Amino acid sequence: MTAAALEVQTKNKSQLVGADRCVRPFFHKMTLRFSPSRQLILLLGIFLLSACSPSTTPTPFIPPTAPAPLIEPTFIINPTQNVVVIQTTPLPTILPTTNPDECVSNLTFIDDLTIPDNSFVTYGATIDKQWLVQNSGTCNWDETYRLRHIGGADLGAPEEIMLYPAKSGTQANIQIIFTAPFTDGEYESAWQAFDPFGLAFGDPIYIRVNVASP
Repeated sequence: MTAAALEVQTKNKSQLVGADRCVRPFFHKMTLRFSPSRQLILLLGIFLLSACSPSTTPTPFIPPTAPAPLIEPTFIINPTQNVVVIQTTPLPTILPTTNPDECVSNLTFIDDLTIPDNSFVTYGATIDKQWLVQNSGTCNWDETYRLRHIGGADLGAPEEIMLYPAKSGTQANIQIIFTAPFTDGEYESAWQAFDPFGLAFGDPIYIRVNVASP
């Protein structure tokens, strides 16, 4: 071994010896500080801490239960009540006693309600003529019955109008508006009732007036 190596080795040993001298007093002091009474207190503290800490309770093992058996549904059929159908008796239909195809049409003149025969009127006067008649037949007069001009002067009235509706056995007023001509003279106008088949029936009705200048 060379002199340099011996010198290094000697230096290391001296450093270790110095270090050992420094460490030993420290551990000695530590040993002296932990006296038996303090060690007892430390042990008691550790014991108390371990006693206060919550203990873990093991979870008990619960074996799986068998599934509940399936219950078949029971259908309860309640008996239905018998339905009683009450058939109502239809009301009888009241038919007319007279067949329209077999009834008889008739008209009976009763009276002149306005403008009596041979009345005097002036030129161009409006003549409101009304007759009172009776439906003396068995047919009812409806919109298919007509009143037609059958003779004399028309005096400004239409050739045909609707006959006033009237039931069998009742009375009716027939009205026609005439206009007096501008010529002096005696004028007459005749009218007749007709059924739906175009057949004339009943009494004809008339108007007779004398026209003169005012």
